[in-house]
Amino acid sequence: MTKNSVTNKRIAKNTLLLYIRMLFLMIVSLYTSRVVLNALGVEDFGIYNVVGGIVAMFNVLSGSLSAAISRFITYELGKENLKNLNKIFSSAVTIQLGLAIIIILLAETIGLWFLNIKMNIPEIRMEAANWVFQFSILTFAINLISVPYNASIIAHEKMSAFAYISILEAIGKLTIAYLIVVSPIDKLIFYAILMCVVALIIRLTYGNYCKRNFSECSYHFIWDKQLLKQMFGFAGWNFIGASSAVLRDQGGNIVINLFCGPSVNAARGIAFQVNNAINQFIVNFMTALNPQITKSYAAGDKEYMMTLIFQGARLSFYMLFLLSLPILINTHYILELWLKTVPEHAVLFVQLILTFALSESISQPLITAMLATGKIRNYQIIVGGLQMLNLPISYLLLRLGLFPESVIIVAICISQCCLAARLIMLRGMIGISIRNYLKKVYFNIITVSIVAFTLPFFSAQYMTESFINFIIISSIATICTISSIYFIGCNYQERQFIQQKLNSIKSKITRK
Repeated sequence: MTKNSVTNKRIAKNTLLLYIRMLFLMIVSLYTSRVVLNALGVEDFGIYNVVGGIVAMFNVLSGSLSAAISRFITYELGKENLKNLNKIFSSAVTIQLGLAIIIILLAETIGLWFLNIKMNIPEIRMEAANWVFQFSILTFAINLISVPYNASIIAHEKMSAFAYISILEAIGKLTIAYLIVVSPIDKLIFYAILMCVVALIIRLTYGNYCKRNFSECSYHFIWDKQLLKQMFGFAGWNFIGASSAVLRDQGGNIVINLFCGPSVNAARGIAFQVNNAINQFIVNFMTALNPQITKSYAAGDKEYMMTLIFQGARLSFYMLFLLSLPILINTHYILELWLKTVPEHAVLFVQLILTFALSESISQPLITAMLATGKIRNYQIIVGGLQMLNLPISYLLLRLGLFPESVIIVAICISQCCLAARLIMLRGMIGISIRNYLKKVYFNIITVSIVAFTLPFFSAQYMTESFINFIIISSIATICTISSIYFIGCNYQERQFIQQKLNSIKSKITRK
């Protein structure tokens, strides 16, 4: 068995483990979101989303370093240079501790001022909003310090850890859903406290697992100027990309609050809950795939790297599209069935945000390939600069009186511009063929999408909303999507591979 075959099996196994984890958490998350929305009410739910968004804005400082830590650890594993791993890990923890202190100071000054002076929050709920803000900062700091530990799990491809610990996380969320309903104190404040407690328990569990299983995850204070310079140099340029993504998502949320109020933030929050649940399929797949892209680059295996990029882009889109299409067509019915109380604007927000997620999905392997090279300055200046246009354009459109969903439409358009820029930049960085990418990925997924979308969409126009019709339309959408992917999206070798696997499964069942 070739090395690449073993690697492909490991990717498949890790993806399966992460999917089991994701399905478990998705069911719990969708249930608890409904309970929390009904317990808090639309306005308080919107306040929690937008106040937490202020804290998430500071994620721009940590996101760039998080990517640097993950890249450095994975790269050293790919080169099989185990001696440097502990030095990188300890340096990463030192950086994150210092960064946590800086972010807390910024949040308690600039963030607190913005919350109390600029945010559109009812006066009667301002005290609760401040409590939410404080516990959101604490939760953020806890997660920040844990980044090197999680990066080690991903780099070592020990995805079973995520699958097992997810059980504890799910129990925590279910406990929150119960306690928030029976809480005798302010439900919004209590919810923020409970979220912080669960985050602390989960992070301590991950940290304990790493210390027990990975020898490099033993912290010692190290001040290696050369290594810190390399990590900060990488993180410094990656800061542009990280900041642009945060400004697009959380900045857009705050702009919506300034012009439209917390009730629209609640609608957007619901849409992102749906998106996060569905998008976990892509996150899990890329979590399993990313280390191999980086390791293949470190090992000099460019051919295998290109195979992973092209296949990863298509599979990311297909997995997300398979789940998204039934939701896109049945959005109104699903939200009513799930939430009972559907905030205004929620339907269109869900549809647009899922469309944006589909647009972004094919770029994920490209981003990983870029990070693997370590030469990211020009890339981040151009692509990050394009993404930063989201905030000023969104602000201008809302100021001119356009509908709040226009923020997501702007994000979709800029996402496509960023994809074009990524391809042009990566042609020079790693030698990717734009022609092959357009043929094998871009036009391929467009054709699959059009063919799969047509029949279920027109079927839905002639059917009233009911549970039976929802099942029928979703079944049609699923069958059309799978058929389109198999006959149009897959090449001959991929269809042969699928057929062999199906025959293997069939023969095992027959023998039993």
